[in-house]
Amino acid sequence: MLIVLEPDISQEQKNRILSILQEGGCIFREISDAGQGIIGSTGNAGYDPEYFESLPGVARVVPVNTTFKLVSRQMHPEDTRVQVGDVSVGGERIVVVAGPCAVENRDQTLSVAGEVRKYGAMIFRGGAFKPRTSPYAFQGLGEEGLKILAEVRRTYGMPVVTEITTPAQADLVMKYVDVIQVGARNMQNFELLKCVGRLGKPVLLKRGLSATIEEWLMSAEYILSEGNDNVILCERGIRTFEPYTRNTLDLSAIPVIKSLTHLPVIIDPSHATGSREKVSPMSRAAVAAGADGLMVEVHSDPDRALSDGAQSLYPDQFARLMRDLYVIAPVVDKQVDFAYLDKARAVAHMEQAGGGEGRKAAYLGEIGSYSHKACMQYFGERVDLTPVNAFKGVYEAVKDGSADFGVIPLENSLAGSVHENYDLLLEYDLRIVGEITLRIEHNLVGHPGASLGDIRRVYSHPQVFQQCRQYIDRHDWELVPVSDTAHAVRHIREQDDSSEAALAGRDAARIFEMEILEAGIETNPRNYTRFVVIAREPLAGGEKQKSSLIFSTGNQPGSLFEALKVFADNGINLVKLESRPIHGKPWEYMFYVDLEADVEAEDFAPVMAQLREKIDYLKVLGSY
Repeated sequence: MLIVLEPDISQEQKNRILSILQEGGCIFREISDAGQGIIGSTGNAGYDPEYFESLPGVARVVPVNTTFKLVSRQMHPEDTRVQVGDVSVGGERIVVVAGPCAVENRDQTLSVAGEVRKYGAMIFRGGAFKPRTSPYAFQGLGEEGLKILAEVRRTYGMPVVTEITTPAQADLVMKYVDVIQVGARNMQNFELLKCVGRLGKPVLLKRGLSATIEEWLMSAEYILSEGNDNVILCERGIRTFEPYTRNTLDLSAIPVIKSLTHLPVIIDPSHATGSREKVSPMSRAAVAAGADGLMVEVHSDPDRALSDGAQSLYPDQFARLMRDLYVIAPVVDKQVDFAYLDKARAVAHMEQAGGGEGRKAAYLGEIGSYSHKACMQYFGERVDLTPVNAFKGVYEAVKDGSADFGVIPLENSLAGSVHENYDLLLEYDLRIVGEITLRIEHNLVGHPGASLGDIRRVYSHPQVFQQCRQYIDRHDWELVPVSDTAHAVRHIREQDDSSEAALAGRDAARIFEMEILEAGIETNPRNYTRFVVIAREPLAGGEKQKSSLIFSTGNQPGSLFEALKVFADNGINLVKLESRPIHGKPWEYMFYVDLEADVEAEDFAPVMAQLREKIDYLKVLGSY
């Protein structure tokens, strides 16, 4: 059952409830859902729900009707995010686990680790203990393999996952690995499930070969009932009558799992299909279906692999897959972050340099705005987020040190550039250290029960009105501009007037308990906003693939052509060129350029020297 607490419950009243549950032998968890205090409990401690409902400080009691309790979304409405080292599984970013099926030797394992790390994998997989159908097949290197996995973590900074096949291996895996995998054949090995539940490390639980979703979730329940909430579910295909695939990958399980449980779910297309040609299509489909991550087998020489070579991708195939996922992920409100580990390491270094204090990022608006979402997808849980009420306030917060980072929108694919931020980039001596692109879906948000005919006044950011122009023009509404979309939703809630509505995202509607009256009202579904991350200093480490510059040229024919020709002659691709007037100098302009190169790299110095000869002014905004 769920015991929903009154907002003003005292600690003494809460302690009494917890004491009754504990004395009655119940398993319980304290939960916070959108600021609402909840105690989730299995068992009744000898009392019926009406008794608990009568206790001081209790608002109501909600029964949990599923056979699985602790893993149920009824028990825990918010998504669980499983922290694996610096990596958060189940958050805003797609997590890719990659590596060979088995740890065969040191050189092979470190080589593959270097390749998958370079192309964006966040966690490394490799079997040290291999349960095989044949007793004569390669069974793994055991502790030697675990030591090699530990070396991968030290060398490349990647957390590592391997399978445990018996409780007797518990001490070894605790010593060497970050995530313990329970394989498909052991999904209902209940003694093993109890064991990994007591170990406390994150557990990756694969679905059994012929298991139903409920059986799979009940296996997860065993782990949670032992006190370990850090469970990642892994769909790896189930055995059916179909002979053309090794297993049948049940992608329909993803939305089902998302509705039934708060636990994150990843997909293993390698074991599901048994063929490398099918791995990439199924990976793309899994991300589109809403998976939180993938577990993909990669081998530098699959033909000689000691285990499952036929289903292992070559490193270059894995690289192409990651680029595909980078494009697909924003469509389902996710990101593939190639710099995930480098970014986490850089932020951790800043925390150490700052005496252990957490880092902060400033953004325009409030919780639920698109800038807030961009912050969440770029940083995850690594930084504290600080809202401000103006773009200039973001720059000021970074400049004066009250925030370490700022996240600002620069351009939208429908409404064009945010000119104020281009001007502020010139005004402030700050660096661009990263970028992120969000797909923007706007919705008409109103009061629950309101109808389209009730609406007379609509609030949103001015750029949103531009992005929804075709939809707005079909209605006779008064348009009221506000600072951000989340503020618009909060305003209509506070006004409590059903004739008022807002144009905003789903997150804002959910947070402020408003209703989406009409979804997807932007003029074109290919609606993306590019955000950049600013800081006082560049982030340490990581490969820089893009740079942003500002320059001006002399006012004579061909001057801009000569400057741009420097890039063309050196094979540098320009991806953005924007002109902005120089304040106080009518009809003179600054040029903003984005290019695919690290202009601060040592080998790029000759190109920069050529450019300086052709221009009057240059400011490097940053390489990222």
